[in-house]
Amino acid sequence: MSLRQRQPQAHGPAVGRTPPRGLPDAEEETFNIIPIHNLLADHPSLRYPEVRAAAAALRAVGDLRKPPFVAWRDGMDLLDWLGAFFGFQRDNVRNQREHLVLLLANDQMRITPPPDNIDALDPAIVRRLRRKLLSNYTSWCNYLGRKSNVWISDRGPVSDADPRRNLLYASLYLLIWGESANLRFVPECLCYIFHHMAMELNRILEDYIDENTGRPVLPSVSGENAFLHRVVVPIYSIIKAEVESSRNGTAPHSAWRNYDDINEYFWSRRCFDKLKWPLDLSSNFFVAGGGGGHRKVGKTGFVEQRSFWNVLRSFDRLWIMHVLFLQAAIIIAMEGTTYPWEALRKREVQVRVLTIFITWAGIRFVQSLLDAGMQYSLISRETPWTGVRMVLKSTVAAAWTLAFSILYRRIWSRKDQDRGWSAAANRRLVNFLEAGFVFILPELLALALFVIPWVRNFLEKTNWKILYGLTWWFQSRTFVGRGLREGIVDNIKYTLFWVMVLAAKFSFSYFLQVKPMIKPTKALLEIRDIKYRWHEFFSNTGRFAIGLLWTPVVLIYLMDVQIWYSIFSSMVGALVGLFSHLGEIRNISQLRLRFQFFASAIQFNLMPKEQLFRTRGTLRNKFNDVVHRLKLRYGLGRPYRKMDSNQVEANRFALIWNEIITTFREEDIISDREMELLELSPNSWNIRVIRWPSLLICNELLLALSQAQAMELDKSDKVLWRKICKNEYRRCAVIEAYDSIKHLLLEIINDRTEEHAIVYNLFEEIDQALQIEKFMQTYRRDVLPNVHAKLISLVDLLTKPKKDLTKVVNALQTLYDIVIRDFPKVKRNVEQLRQDGLVPQRTTSGLLFENAVELPDEENTNFYRQVRRLRTILTSRDSMINVPVNLEARRRIAFFSNSLFMNMPHAPQVEKMLAFSVLTPYYSEDVLYSKEQLRTENEDGISILFYLQKIYDDEWENFIERMRRNGMVKENELWSERLRDLRLWASNRGQTLSRTVRGMMYYYKALKMLAFLDSASEMDIREGSRELAAVGSMRHDSSFDGLGSSARSPSSRSMSRTSSSINLLFKGHEYGTALMKYTYVVACQIYGTQKAKKDPHADEILYLMKNNEALRVAYVDEVHTGRDEVEYYSVLVRYDQELQKEVEIYRIRLPGPLKLGEGKPENQNHAIIFTRGEAVQTIDMNQDNYFEEALKMRNLLEEFHSYHGIRKPTILGVREHIFTGSVSSLAWFMSAQETSFVTLGQRVLANPLKVRMHYGHPDVFDRLWFLSRGGLSKASRVINISEDIFAGFNCTLRGGNVTHHEYIQVGKGRDVGLNQISMFEAKVASGNGEQVLSRDVYRLGHRLDFFRMLSFFYTTVGFFFNTMMVVLTVYAFIWGRLYLALSGIEDTIVNATNSSNNAALGTILNQQFIIQLGLFTALPMIVENSLEHGFLPAIWDFLTMQLQLASVFYTFSMGTRTHFFGRTILHGGAKYRATGRGFVVQHKSFAENYRLYARSHFVKAIELGVILTVYASYSPVAKSTLVYVVMTISSWFLVVSWIMAPFIFNPSGFDWLKTVYDFDEFMNWIWYRGGVFAKADQSWETWWYEEQDHLRTTGLWGKILEIILDLRYFFFQYGIVYQLGISNGNTSIAVYLLSWIYVVVALALFMIIVHARDKYAAKEHIYYRAVQFFIICLSILVIIILLRFTSFKFIDILTSLLAFIPTGWGMLSIAQVFRPVLQSTMVWGIVVSVARLYDILFGVIVMAPVALLSWLPGFQSMQTRILFNEAFSRGLQISRILTGK
Repeated sequence: MSLRQRQPQAHGPAVGRTPPRGLPDAEEETFNIIPIHNLLADHPSLRYPEVRAAAAALRAVGDLRKPPFVAWRDGMDLLDWLGAFFGFQRDNVRNQREHLVLLLANDQMRITPPPDNIDALDPAIVRRLRRKLLSNYTSWCNYLGRKSNVWISDRGPVSDADPRRNLLYASLYLLIWGESANLRFVPECLCYIFHHMAMELNRILEDYIDENTGRPVLPSVSGENAFLHRVVVPIYSIIKAEVESSRNGTAPHSAWRNYDDINEYFWSRRCFDKLKWPLDLSSNFFVAGGGGGHRKVGKTGFVEQRSFWNVLRSFDRLWIMHVLFLQAAIIIAMEGTTYPWEALRKREVQVRVLTIFITWAGIRFVQSLLDAGMQYSLISRETPWTGVRMVLKSTVAAAWTLAFSILYRRIWSRKDQDRGWSAAANRRLVNFLEAGFVFILPELLALALFVIPWVRNFLEKTNWKILYGLTWWFQSRTFVGRGLREGIVDNIKYTLFWVMVLAAKFSFSYFLQVKPMIKPTKALLEIRDIKYRWHEFFSNTGRFAIGLLWTPVVLIYLMDVQIWYSIFSSMVGALVGLFSHLGEIRNISQLRLRFQFFASAIQFNLMPKEQLFRTRGTLRNKFNDVVHRLKLRYGLGRPYRKMDSNQVEANRFALIWNEIITTFREEDIISDREMELLELSPNSWNIRVIRWPSLLICNELLLALSQAQAMELDKSDKVLWRKICKNEYRRCAVIEAYDSIKHLLLEIINDRTEEHAIVYNLFEEIDQALQIEKFMQTYRRDVLPNVHAKLISLVDLLTKPKKDLTKVVNALQTLYDIVIRDFPKVKRNVEQLRQDGLVPQRTTSGLLFENAVELPDEENTNFYRQVRRLRTILTSRDSMINVPVNLEARRRIAFFSNSLFMNMPHAPQVEKMLAFSVLTPYYSEDVLYSKEQLRTENEDGISILFYLQKIYDDEWENFIERMRRNGMVKENELWSERLRDLRLWASNRGQTLSRTVRGMMYYYKALKMLAFLDSASEMDIREGSRELAAVGSMRHDSSFDGLGSSARSPSSRSMSRTSSSINLLFKGHEYGTALMKYTYVVACQIYGTQKAKKDPHADEILYLMKNNEALRVAYVDEVHTGRDEVEYYSVLVRYDQELQKEVEIYRIRLPGPLKLGEGKPENQNHAIIFTRGEAVQTIDMNQDNYFEEALKMRNLLEEFHSYHGIRKPTILGVREHIFTGSVSSLAWFMSAQETSFVTLGQRVLANPLKVRMHYGHPDVFDRLWFLSRGGLSKASRVINISEDIFAGFNCTLRGGNVTHHEYIQVGKGRDVGLNQISMFEAKVASGNGEQVLSRDVYRLGHRLDFFRMLSFFYTTVGFFFNTMMVVLTVYAFIWGRLYLALSGIEDTIVNATNSSNNAALGTILNQQFIIQLGLFTALPMIVENSLEHGFLPAIWDFLTMQLQLASVFYTFSMGTRTHFFGRTILHGGAKYRATGRGFVVQHKSFAENYRLYARSHFVKAIELGVILTVYASYSPVAKSTLVYVVMTISSWFLVVSWIMAPFIFNPSGFDWLKTVYDFDEFMNWIWYRGGVFAKADQSWETWWYEEQDHLRTTGLWGKILEIILDLRYFFFQYGIVYQLGISNGNTSIAVYLLSWIYVVVALALFMIIVHARDKYAAKEHIYYRAVQFFIICLSILVIIILLRFTSFKFIDILTSLLAFIPTGWGMLSIAQVFRPVLQSTMVWGIVVSVARLYDILFGVIVMAPVALLSWLPGFQSMQTRILFNEAFSRGLQISRILTGK
């Protein structure tokens, strides 16, 4: 119990009910969590003295000067005072008042030991809060060299400080923050505003006199809503104007200022000179877009330029390492020695290796030019030194390159003159080395500071001007990115990791990549007489061929660190996981072994530990904890052996465990029967041992009987009992069975009858024999099975629905006869038995028990529940390893059980835990599935409900069972009276808001329960257990989830998902505690609009509020005040249970429309002001939570108090469970890939690599830390499209720390259909493309130390970059091969050298690709699966996935990532793609698949297929089928995957009828011309124009690069025309030029046909046919002439198609780039017509294999099996689904 005394309350107020209000004048005011306006109200939170103390501290206005122009009333506080002086909105003041009171009260609750005066606020609390809130402001002042305007010294004792002043500063910052709207994304702008307003506050507090008026000074900004209108609106307006000038994000990033640019303007002192205070609106800062010319403030700090060079610029150290090693490796390998050190013994080789310095300096020069070229727009009159540094860097780099070149040349010239390595030559070598030493001095200094990281951190964080001068040369001075070094221990860990990775990589690269290439290279260099098959423009092109051979090798060399990272991170992740004790309990069998230690584990981890205040956190205490955990984990020591049923620990454990099992039943993942088997029964029958779940003790009684029968006759009771007691469950089963039988028999026999006394005496005799250990001597063991059988028959009779009293009497009589006559070894006569009280005193004619049996009523559910349990103990003959049946229930039990034995912080009391909020952004997704959605069938006759019934068949049966228990008679009631239950059941299996809300409200339920257990005495818990047993824990609230039930009381405490038996025990304070510690805010951005439009979503959201007390909804309200005027408000609402309606709590006006940047972060940002507590968990609306995990939340929050490395965490990473994996094989692949990342991947990133970011939700943020540093994500348009990860970037750059914790998990849904998955992959890849351009990535690439930079690169943008490199490698390899084959070089090589070199080269590359494909995806999955589920199941899962064509899916995904990542970097076009989160059972048409994948996959696959076909035709190497297959199998696999995956993973993808219909639809789509309003899915032309959007927004360099890439298509024509028979071996350039006649003629004929069609096709059709006939005749005539008079062969017609079709595509692609020029000419019409024909051609090529497989029998059923195999294992009847039966 807490040290604070509180009034007990019978039962807390109803959840969601507004308590009665005391003061009549305050009655009108609604409140959020605490009625601060009325401290006399009967509200549970007001019983805490800390709340009253915080409110009283705020009301201590005292002698402060009262604000003028405002009527000051009693009861006003410091926030009202600030609001009146500075013009803050009333609701902003109200909101921050509650915010501040909760922060202060919660902090005071945690003081240990409690303060002497609990009714007064501790000054240390206020100081700590003010320092944390203003820590960023203090850093900003120090950085700019400005004196802080917080006029309080932190050095003296707390008692000397003025708590009121501290409160005023904290309140002022919160009020500024609470009303700043979009300005919250620019935290240093808020610092600037606070700086000036704090100064004005100081002047008021110090009673300054205004020089102009002679009156007391007033703030510059004052009056009603003055802060909004005069401070927020001007800055908001310039942000809005900049966004508008961005043309919805399509303008180049360099042309407009985003949030970061606005914020970084306040990183220099010029903001004070230019902006002034109050804000000078004439400043050039407020000039936007194109206005103002040279006056406009341009980009600040960084310019985002769209280019691949960004990868080089941001990670220059990585590429320098790669290039220098490759150069050195080639130089050394050219010597031909076995090992590199043998070559390095030669002085010539040593000198040649020194050329790396020239290369290094050259790279520096290139880098300086890139910096200047990309960042030149940063130079302005205000920043001249930036330009000076750019020029100097280029000059110095060029000078170094020149100097090294000269010095190197001088070494060789002296050596050649002296004809050897003379002293003079060596002296010149020393000169070169001395210059090299000077060159690398900065690197050596960086290395020294890396070894002693705290020195570097100190130097970077200090603001000494001399250090600015020293570091100015190396990097721009920025406010963020300083002091990022980790501690020495972490340094050592991630350094060792990367040393191993790089050692493996470079060894592999030297011996298996570089060295094997040397011999073929030398052979090629020696070839002189190359017989070319075409016209060769350049002589000596053997070197070009060498370049082509090396290109794929170099590309693989540059990316294969990713492969080595995958290998080592998998091993390290497994190791870290093992030490974290993951996967120790995997199944029910392992659960049985440890369950007896559960109570101790729950007591140790989940219950607060009473400790002396001085011993907390000491070394001894930590050591004791470790010993305690070891004992617990391995069952060592007496305390963890056995528990008696009357122990408080056992009762507490039973309450928690049963609540978990009850929750499982409420979720329908277990049945009533399974619930009985799993729960810990309360001790209601005076049983002496803890009553383990039936699941654990089943079969144990039979085994004990077997042991008894198998015992030798002369053995004593003690020996048998010792054998039984070796198994704790068996001991408990025997004792419980005996006690239960005894209680049962005495219960059903009337205690006023003689029979009752007989049975009582009988048990007394048996007890006596047991006590004196004479049972074996007194009774016959061979009769025990007979007794057992009769007991079973008796219990069977009692468990039947209809009780037959006669049969019960007969069973009792039979049992009595056996026990009296057969069981004892010594026979007694009737007289002896009568003396012992074992027979009636007088003889009766009837049966003994005939009139004595009285069975309890059916209403006595507890009695019959115990009878069923007894029956289970008596009868079960197996170990019940398949209970529960549901896989999800088993997984959750296993994970929760396992987590109890993992290392986690001790739980504090709920009162002393950190308060936290959950924030969920929501737009317009599904809240609950509607009746129509559930019933509507698709074209295959499948409805969502039917699909769910088959996927979750066991859960559907459990749901029906629950409904029947709640009064349902017929199933058709589900569509009427029980409709809401049905909708909830379905919605809780989809990705809906109701599922998320249900999950998040488990926190509230868990906190109430834990608050009760914290304060409950031993007597409370013992009595409570008995009370629950008496009530019967089978009690289920009939209104549970019964939404809209009219019988339901409005004040019912049984809200959705909170009805539980333990609620009966609550005393009242639990509600107040839980409300103070937890708030759930859903940011329903358009809820106001939905209400206005009577959208059903609005009613469903209201329903969720009605049924969840802690739920709040924030939305943006648009109020139309005039014809064109709209006011925007952030509004917070809740449901008032007393008024039975939604009430508005706060309404804070915004400066304008909410959405200036990306939608989701803007939505989060507007609602964050309504969150409470020190932490906030960000949750997406496709997530779920579990009650058992919610119990561990207070443990997790304690992590904020402990150091992880040299810093405390600012983001706590939480493990996710992907719950959509069972829907289909595709969903399984996706969830397997995702699971390995969110577990093993993030585990390694956090420890040892220290580069974990924020990858999306459910991470927990240090709310106060982020509140003053820009919020939970970044929101700039397009550049921050992947908004979540930028929170991680921002956190790391600002000195935060991100950790990862796996003892707690949150559910997450993922996309489940190929099209959804592809759109998600496209969104992520595009987001990574934008990240490459961002300032955050650039700064992290430069500010992190070398090894953390490597970790950062290979786990963020590097992953996508290297995926693209793999595809480029395939391109480079087969294009290079095609060049060698068509040119004739390959023929020459085969003849001149051993062709095995080429075969070997191809094999190496092929193996690389297969390794890459496998390791990227497979290895982490296998390792994580092995860790958590065992090695064999992991291998089996992997093999199953391969049989279901997982490799095809992963290869296809690789293509998606490559396409969108590359396109985004080159051209932009990243956008949010709404994937939809529905169930995928619908067949996608061919036209839809073609629209999605034509450009990203199909065209590329066709291109690769054509190259491979041409290569097979003309390559001498390919003549050997085996060599060709080995060289190209992976490339063909890529082609097949990219073309076939959308159809393999499409329901009914190979259905013949659907294929026919699909092709018809495709052709209709192609030819439908549409109009202005036609959509892309209706008209090919609209889609074709949309596909070119990226070319409209790209810059000049993007267009040039696009044209250069398109030129490759012309190579086919050049290479193939020389192979045609008509060329007759001629290699003149004229052959190629003449071939263009074919192109011109084909184009002319096409134009003639088009013209004839347009002119004659409609009215004079005969002329159109005549033209066609003429052209056909002419073509045949030309072919005949060519065959007769030239070397033309008929096969040339087909071959030439391979030449000229790519040429046409190349011309089309280039024409699209020149669209702005061509669109107004007649040429454009021809371009569109030709493009249509090409798409028809590609469609036919793609459709051909699909049609073939559809036509062949068996493929459809095979495809169905592949797609839905996982669902099959869950009982899905696909055959029924596809026929709709």
